[in-house]
Amino acid sequence: MIGSRFAHLIVAGFVSFAIALPVSAQEFPSRTVKIVMGFGPGGLGDIAGRAIGEVMSKSIGQPVIIENMPGAGGATSALAVARATPDGHSMLWVSSQNAIAPSMFKSLPYDWARDFTPVGPMATFDFVLFVHKDSPLNTVQDVIVAAKKDPDKFNFGSIAVGTAQNLSTLQFVSMAGLKVPTVPFRTTGEVMTGLISGSIQAAFETIPGVIGQINGGQMRAIGVSSTKRNPFLPNVPTIAESGVPNYLTYSWNGMVLPAKTPNNVVMRVNSEINKAIATPEIQKRFRDLIMEPRTGTPDDLQKIYDTDVAVWRNIITEAKIQPN
Repeated sequence: MIGSRFAHLIVAGFVSFAIALPVSAQEFPSRTVKIVMGFGPGGLGDIAGRAIGEVMSKSIGQPVIIENMPGAGGATSALAVARATPDGHSMLWVSSQNAIAPSMFKSLPYDWARDFTPVGPMATFDFVLFVHKDSPLNTVQDVIVAAKKDPDKFNFGSIAVGTAQNLSTLQFVSMAGLKVPTVPFRTTGEVMTGLISGSIQAAFETIPGVIGQINGGQMRAIGVSSTKRNPFLPNVPTIAESGVPNYLTYSWNGMVLPAKTPNNVVMRVNSEINKAIATPEIQKRFRDLIMEPRTGTPDDLQKIYDTDVAVWRNIITEAKIQPN
């Protein structure tokens, strides 16, 4: 009788202990894994995320799906993951805009340090300074000379104020010592229409956004924003080597999990993403999308984020852009 009661207490104790086990001791993955994105389907990030999800699902033995949650400048998706159970089954696709947001908004409903745990970087994108094919401007120095010679008739173009493209333009204008306006457009297509019509004379965009028009001859690349020549435009010099020393801007994609996700789960997710990116399938897929694949650690992503926050904040402050 006593032995039976003792055995019952042991079993009950094990049940209570199992219920109280931290997430780190629970099995991962035990169900469908979601990659949450703050934009709609069909874009580069969405396509890349679906490719990674397909490879990961084979490796981890569970479905990996994309959940598109556009809205509120990315706040909807960020809040959804910040509030998710920190067990590795909900993750957030992040980008340069996450490093820009703290300087562009007076307040955000989420906080990177408080609400997220970095997993790692996944890809980078350089920007390109480009002009219309009929433009007389052929080099970065041509652009600078023309903008200084007649600033009232020279306009740069980019998509909306506060985007990485827009801030990269403002950084170039500042570092080149120019006094010319930057005209914001809603879409990349409208930027190119502005170049064709002559309402703007030069523009900045991500290389994936305009490489089709550049390779097709409708637009001409003049300089890339990285410190080394871009493999997708190997004959185009960097802006830094073209007379604007130390110019550097780029965009990136990475992954984060909810804060308090156990370290062993973070490292498992990091390992699975890195393995997926290293496969020939994803390497080819990313390069087809004109994305430069990148693997790394949680610390690598945190360093990228911290550096970017400071860079973008300086540009926004110098340009006197008022936060919303």
